[in-house]
Amino acid sequence: MDMESKPSSETNNLSITVERNPSQSRLSELGIKSWPKWGCPPGKFPLKFDAKETCYLLRGKVKAYTKGSSEFVEFGAGDLVTVPKGLSCTWDVSVAVDKHYKFDSSSSASSSYCS
Repeated sequence: MDMESKPSSETNNLSITVERNPSQSRLSELGIKSWPKWGCPPGKFPLKFDAKETCYLLRGKVKAYTKGSSEFVEFGAGDLVTVPKGLSCTWDVSVAVDKHYKFDSSSSASSSYCS
């Protein structure tokens, strides 16, 4: 019997998801333009995500290397990116980044909830 297919390894296999060029209606639905903005210059940035983050890149180019792995996910301007809570990675930014971002309040220790 082959028991290797997806038992509980999914919780350990945190991965970044990239939605390439989402439609304007999808961006409006998410309210992206009301999210705060963040930017960084080219360089390497080790990051640890204590909450799930969804971001939309207005400009830039990034290779995100998961900690302890040589594998990377590449994304850039026009991409909607989701980073799971608990992921440690290094962002290798080749083109300066400007992005809108939002942290998922349900995955942080926040006591304020939207109704």
